[in-house]
Amino acid sequence: MAEHQEGASSEGKPAAAMYPRKILEYMEGFLISKTVFSSCELGVFDVLLASERPLSAEEISQAIGASLDGTERLLAACAGLQLLNTHPDNGQVCYSNTEQASVYLTRSSPVSLYQSIQYSSRTIYLCWHYLTDAVREGKNQYEKAFGVSSNDLFQALYRSDEEMVKFMQLMNSIWNICGKDVVTAFDLSPFKIICDLGGCSGALAKQCTSAYPECTVTIFDLPKVVCTSREHFVTEANQRITFHEGDFFKDPLPEADLYILARILHDWTDERCIALLTRVYNECKPGGAVLLVEALLHEDGSGPVTVQLYSLNMLVQTEGRERTAAQYAALLTAAGFIGTQHRLTGKIYDAVLGHKET
Repeated sequence: MAEHQEGASSEGKPAAAMYPRKILEYMEGFLISKTVFSSCELGVFDVLLASERPLSAEEISQAIGASLDGTERLLAACAGLQLLNTHPDNGQVCYSNTEQASVYLTRSSPVSLYQSIQYSSRTIYLCWHYLTDAVREGKNQYEKAFGVSSNDLFQALYRSDEEMVKFMQLMNSIWNICGKDVVTAFDLSPFKIICDLGGCSGALAKQCTSAYPECTVTIFDLPKVVCTSREHFVTEANQRITFHEGDFFKDPLPEADLYILARILHDWTDERCIALLTRVYNECKPGGAVLLVEALLHEDGSGPVTVQLYSLNMLVQTEGRERTAAQYAALLTAAGFIGTQHRLTGKIYDAVLGHKET
């Protein structure tokens, strides 16, 4: 059998004669993102959830305070993306939410992605405008995107109280969806005293106390993050969750049986990761452990594509990168931890567990 000529498809057609469907989809992918972002920002899905019946484009446009023409186009696109259902009614089309839109795109849902979408739209999307520069320069692009120095990563991330709350809401929405899976990937019940380093909004701490009724969790984070978390996210009813203010690179860490670092190490270089893990190792009780929660690359770096894209996002926004399970194991070993294991959850984030000798 004759081999395919270079530049020919599997059907034998020259590459130039093929329709570049996949490339066109990639080129226009940002149109989909912005359609979802704008629909959430305008409150389209909230209006439809509250109505409890299909609404016309005119009714929706009035409810969201937008032009009828623009609303009709936006609704048609959302229907095409299978985010809205259509209902023909006396010559006009009415719309209702799909089940996923009601669950994940409305503000009132307990597992809403609304805040995550807003952060993607108003922060990440703007940073990605400078992806080309980030690749050329090998550093994050906060200074160009927002006019703030990127020398101190968290000064840039938390450049205003509003931006800090947005970031914390992002973390809250992520752990409401993925948190249970990562804290139950391993049996953590032997660890009664847990410290969540960079615990932010406390959403993962809540997942821990729910899954393990005998544990207590201390959230260790910067003073202004702790203050905001107490004000907006963790109530006095969460009696098994406490706070400790500090910088985990500089200040003493609370002693614990288990330390959780969730979406922390991917922000930093290998050198800074090892420095932080060494500090954790020194404070960890004998027989204790550290749980890393990260999006894991395949060992050959070939995927998943979502994690490959996240690694580009780390370039645009941070000092770090996404890594393989073996690379995280090497960081843990360098800090003194042993017996490293990892578990895939089937969702965005996975779990890596390292132990301290008894």
